[in-house]
Amino acid sequence: MGCASNASHTPMFLLVGLWRGGPPNRLLFPLFLIAYVAAMVGNLMLVLLISRDSQLGTPMYYLLRGLSVVDAGQATVTLPQLLVHLVSLRPAMPAARCLAQFFFFYLFAVTDTLVVAVMALDRYVAICDPLHYSALMNRHVCDCLMASCLVLSLLHSVLHLGLLLPLQWNGDSGDAVYIPHFFCDHWPLVRAACSNIQLNVLAIFLEGSLFVAGPCALILFSYAHIAAAILRLPSAAGRWKAVSTCSSHLTMVSFLYGTVILVYFQPPSHNSPEQDMAAAVMYTAITPVANPFVYSFRNKNVKNALHRLLSPNRVASQLEWS
Repeated sequence: MGCASNASHTPMFLLVGLWRGGPPNRLLFPLFLIAYVAAMVGNLMLVLLISRDSQLGTPMYYLLRGLSVVDAGQATVTLPQLLVHLVSLRPAMPAARCLAQFFFFYLFAVTDTLVVAVMALDRYVAICDPLHYSALMNRHVCDCLMASCLVLSLLHSVLHLGLLLPLQWNGDSGDAVYIPHFFCDHWPLVRAACSNIQLNVLAIFLEGSLFVAGPCALILFSYAHIAAAILRLPSAAGRWKAVSTCSSHLTMVSFLYGTVILVYFQPPSHNSPEQDMAAAVMYTAITPVANPFVYSFRNKNVKNALHRLLSPNRVASQLEWS
């Protein structure tokens, strides 16, 4: 597709994904509003609990607090703007705001995938080398790991934003560019461009794949060794406790990486815009909602910390610990 005379580097983007034959806005608005409120309440509650409760001072909860901050940020980048568009007659965004949304979404989303890989490493050390756990996963190491996740994600986001800035888009109606999506995601922006996008596609599949293959390899390595360690435990109770410790993390990791791979790492012709949007809803709305509730409701320490926060006068010895 060539660029027309009205092509621009800074067009107005019309995000029409959820408006084409989908459910009416009066049904979508309360659903996404509930999802956003639940994501913010759940994640900020976890941040509050872990920050205030000394019993949640282990590296696992420190990393979980970081994940909750990232999830809250990811939900805030996409869902409030979606709610505004659901009550708008023309869900349009200027190029600067659209690219800013793309950048911060990528920043939080990639950080999310890296942090869950670090959490897998934490569980590996805790189960496979418990005697050296406090030395290997101390606060300084956790700070360095979290900072590394953020820096790598920042570099990744800057690279892809830099590759988007030179592109041009043809305006279809009043110089607006139709984007068949509900936020400024990577593939919809690239597909809609009239410029040469070969470098963008190459970067998504090569450089982007490293940010999925690397963490996935670390997760597979960690859980393979965890599984072997669990099988060597002498008691069924010990095996069950180890499995329950990791099951919630493994569930959310599979959910997150499965949707990311489905959307970003298949040839553009394989997925329809509807499939991309369905998967995008998973990691923009459902994952930030599910993470805090999966980790909290399946974890006795977190539930007990919430109980102590709500009932500060209760005797600590009456609490049940996992």
